[in-house]
Amino acid sequence: MKTETVKNKHIDDLHFEHALWTSEAKFYADELKIYQKRLDEVASKNNSEDVRKQVEHFQNKFIIQKEQLDILNHEVTVHEQWLAKMAKQYPTAIDHQLFADHKTMHERMDSFNTIYAEFKKEFNRFLATWM
Repeated sequence: MKTETVKNKHIDDLHFEHALWTSEAKFYADELKIYQKRLDEVASKNNSEDVRKQVEHFQNKFIIQKEQLDILNHEVTVHEQWLAKMAKQYPTAIDHQLFADHKTMHERMDSFNTIYAEFKKEFNRFLATWM
């Protein structure tokens, strides 16, 4: 049986990861807005049944991606608030304390990034076909 060692990190490292994830989420949200404009453009220029189905497919994917970003942002915010609470409770030694790494959050972000990259490839193929 393999046992995993829990990595510990300083609060500054965890905060940095939160800031990075928040920035990535904002970037993805902005990118989705741009993609929505492109999708609207394709929909306005093509009225075939096939295009309408694909437009609806991508609209649904946009909704799912936005929902996932909202969930991830919420989780990052909750963890950041918990760190702030800890810093307030233990102000003198907070920068010397180690906290358990948020492995689950790393996995969720990695998973989102992988799924989002596949989504982008699919959407760009669609655009290449219909633009």
